[in-house]
Amino acid sequence: MGMNDIASAERVHIGFFGMRNAGKSSVVNAVTGQSLSVVSEIKGTTTDPVRKAMELLPLGPVVILDTPGMDDSGALGDLRVGKARQALNRTDIAVLVVDASVGLRDCDRELLERFAKRKIPHVVAYNKADLLEKIPQAEPGTIYVSASTGQNIFALKEMLAHIMADTANQQKLLADLLHPGELAVLVIPIDSAAPKGRLILPQQQTLREILDAGAMAAACRERELPQMLASMARKPAMVITDSQAFEKVAKDVPEEIPLTSFSILFARYKGNLEALVRGAAQLDRLRDGDKVLIAEGCTHHRQCEDIGTVKMPAWIRRYTGKKLEFSFVSGTEFPEDVSGYGLIVHCGGCMLNQREMLSRLRCAEDGGVPMTNYGVAIAQMHGILRRSLALFPDVQSILDDGTQK
Repeated sequence: MGMNDIASAERVHIGFFGMRNAGKSSVVNAVTGQSLSVVSEIKGTTTDPVRKAMELLPLGPVVILDTPGMDDSGALGDLRVGKARQALNRTDIAVLVVDASVGLRDCDRELLERFAKRKIPHVVAYNKADLLEKIPQAEPGTIYVSASTGQNIFALKEMLAHIMADTANQQKLLADLLHPGELAVLVIPIDSAAPKGRLILPQQQTLREILDAGAMAAACRERELPQMLASMARKPAMVITDSQAFEKVAKDVPEEIPLTSFSILFARYKGNLEALVRGAAQLDRLRDGDKVLIAEGCTHHRQCEDIGTVKMPAWIRRYTGKKLEFSFVSGTEFPEDVSGYGLIVHCGGCMLNQREMLSRLRCAEDGGVPMTNYGVAIAQMHGILRRSLALFPDVQSILDDGTQK
């Protein structure tokens, strides 16, 4: 990913849903102006959600999700419907495409109920309007379009742009924590898991937001940190470290300098830091035989000594001293029913949008399973969680019941 690209997780995700043969893929193609999805008169051509990051006027940078028909039947159909429901977890704005000549059906109404339950803003697009003798007056939140003639396609995009403006995430990553002219130090380990020749996404985004805030950034590996701090004429406003280097960095950074991690910053950015801090307390309550789910948002090539599959289980076993069972999921796969687990430990989620992270957290809550993330768990296991939350006193106060360090 180039520095000039907007990360997929930062883009508004617009999901197109509907029954088979409502012309959903044709509407997607008309909206995007390109053949993004397979279009055919055969029912059920879209077998998997198709996702495409693009720049779309007047919307700006978006991810378009085209999903399988929700009234699909048979075993393969059930699988497709499951995939479409998973896509709902990532959808910031939904477009329900309905065949105007048929009108709303039970499956459409069920989808509208799902949108409402998940608080997903949506538009109902009645397609094939060119086949109607008379176009009815559109109710609020609905529009009559024709993918084949292009009728009202731009008006549909303008409706989506208005919704986007209303639903934009206002939370800053860290710009609200820094004043212009202040200095932040970024500690970035360069090891076998680091991508060759570049920084990973959370590091890029953090660096960019420091610059946008009119503040300054200095970066080093963990082994050069003592030397860097000793050479500074004034102390930095904060030190931000990769979670894996937490233990060493905490020893090298004087107590009066606020210390946190990229993982903790991203948890706050995506709106779930408080719940993840509560979830970390479960590490002290695990019992022999408990199952722990380790979830990663991306499907990158697994490195030797991979943090999710190797390091994290080893750290948790060592910290708890318990005989635990570990399961692993990655990418968009996240079980709908997690009730059999004692704890979920998630990655920082830099590749997932805010809605999907919150959806996974809600899924954990529904199953009664505490959930934490890599950075929060590592800080808890090293006894420095309280210190790593010094920048966020409201969240830090959760620890005052004495269950966490």
